[in-house]
Amino acid sequence: MNIVRQNDLKRNTVLSTLSLFFQSSYSAFLGLIANLVLTILVSPAIFGIYITVLSIMSVFNYFSDIGLAASLVQKKDITEEDVKTTFTVQQILVISLIIIGFILTSRIQSFYRFPQQGVDLFWALLVAFFISSLKTIPSIFLERKIQFQKIVFVQIVENTLFYLAVIIFAVMGSGLQSFTVAVLVRSFSGLITMYFLSFWIPKIGISFSSLKQLLSFGLPFQASSFLALIKDDLITLFLGKVVGFEGLGYIGWAKKWAESPIRIIMDNISRVLFPIISRLQHDKNKVTTIIEKILYYQTILLAPTILGMMIVMPQIVEIIPKYNKWLPALPLFYLFAFSAFFSSYSSPFTNLFNALGKVSISFYFMVFWTVATWLLTPFLTKTIGLYGFPLTQVFLSLFFAVVVYRAKKIISFRFFSPIIKPIISALIMGAASLLLSFFLPYSLITIGILGVFGCITYIAILYFLFKINVINEIKMIFNYDA
Repeated sequence: MNIVRQNDLKRNTVLSTLSLFFQSSYSAFLGLIANLVLTILVSPAIFGIYITVLSIMSVFNYFSDIGLAASLVQKKDITEEDVKTTFTVQQILVISLIIIGFILTSRIQSFYRFPQQGVDLFWALLVAFFISSLKTIPSIFLERKIQFQKIVFVQIVENTLFYLAVIIFAVMGSGLQSFTVAVLVRSFSGLITMYFLSFWIPKIGISFSSLKQLLSFGLPFQASSFLALIKDDLITLFLGKVVGFEGLGYIGWAKKWAESPIRIIMDNISRVLFPIISRLQHDKNKVTTIIEKILYYQTILLAPTILGMMIVMPQIVEIIPKYNKWLPALPLFYLFAFSAFFSSYSSPFTNLFNALGKVSISFYFMVFWTVATWLLTPFLTKTIGLYGFPLTQVFLSLFFAVVVYRAKKIISFRFFSPIIKPIISALIMGAASLLLSFFLPYSLITIGILGVFGCITYIAILYFLFKINVINEIKMIFNYDA
């Protein structure tokens, strides 16, 4: 790879990553407003129904792709036969699953005792499921070019219309029906926007030689996704039945808030990391540099953010009108926050394994996490109720150390050196902010003061204690010749 191509790759990487961060921040802001409106207007039980229906759809979504899309991203060069085969196989699977979904509606409704609005939401998601599948190939073309900024624009359009619809219809008193309308609005708007930016004429046909080659990577990759489905979404369905919709509402609220920094920061980094390392998999030195930089930047962002949220969350629950109904979920929030931080150190390396074609390693780790989740969660839930699942998550997150150890056998990199300084700085900042909070009343002004104080303190500690200049760090990101 020549210097020009390296610079182009870095430029696209920076632009794509920043675009994803902007989209996530923008969507998080809209989501925050919508979440506040919904959790004020709707009960924990309705919120639990929404989470349950989404988990059911995640099961369907898994079977819509047997790893072919990931194969197209990971593969060095793709042909028209590869693309046509991927699209055709996906559509066969999607349409089959939609038919099954409609047939199973009455059984699902009976098992979970959904109201009719829950059924309407399920049907809307089935329709959206088909529409979303039509965006897969155009999106893959953009991912291979590392042009995530265009994918981001599609997501901005989708999320803006989705959250606006949710807020408007929730204020009008539509309850769960607000999600139904919003889901349909998001799916149609996203499809139109995607094809405007990355137009592709769908073609039908299957090349069995192409399918065999794609599946050689796709099936192990999808096997890991299947285990993630069992570990995350099916356990949610289990909890919805065991602890009830109200209990699941508390768990869902706590998990959603605690993992929001991970969704904004790590999901976006991981999304760009996979195609980048796939393009550079021949150059181990480059891969090592990327991994160390990812560890450094994710820690410098996540450590203070998660600690800051843990400090101000009790005030948020108290000062927002009708929000104190979520007080029972605060201890769950703290447990999920701990697990989110530690588990974030597994993400870069599972992406590393996949991008280097070593999907079997990711698969074995996922087997362990899935089995452990299903062994510990039912036992602990039966023993200590709502705390069973969060405590399981904390325990499993600590196994990031084993993931790091395995990654070191593939490439040489430093783990503690990139993360220790930001962690120490965040802990000092957290202690100072917590101490200050004891002397201030609960109010929006106090939250603002703590936020500004925390940022200034964190940046100052990095600079004076560790000689890390945040401004220079930002400049280095945009230095394409580095």
